[in-house]
Amino acid sequence: MKTKKMWSNLSAKDVEQTRAFYKALGFSVNGDGGKRDELASFLVGEGNFVVHFFAEERFKDSIDSDIADLKQGNEVMFTLSADSKEEVDEWAKEVVKAGGIVFSEPQTIMNDKWYGCGFADLDSHKWNVFYNGK
Repeated sequence: MKTKKMWSNLSAKDVEQTRAFYKALGFSVNGDGGKRDELASFLVGEGNFVVHFFAEERFKDSIDSDIADLKQGNEVMFTLSADSKEEVDEWAKEVVKAGGIVFSEPQTIMNDKWYGCGFADLDSHKWNVFYNGK
């Protein structure tokens, strides 16, 4: 088997607020961005990784299951790369400005080789941003 493309499908309590949050962070809208009240779709990074945010009810229908309470645990954490420590710091500021939560402030980690921060979006989906300063 050969996989051509991979993307993620996540849920959103309010698709419009989710769309506004990720647009504020500079994510690229995928095509027409999806149906306004059902889907917000973005392209992330140089490889154009697709991230879909479906309205909760539509997402529940597609997985035939309940949606996890992300305030109680995590299903996945995405990592974004940064080109500098300053860019990591900028991500943290922009996340807060857009209404997200920085749960791990920018800091040096892993034997001083990495600098990063962690944040959660409006639905508590977790992301981190790392710069490898070797």
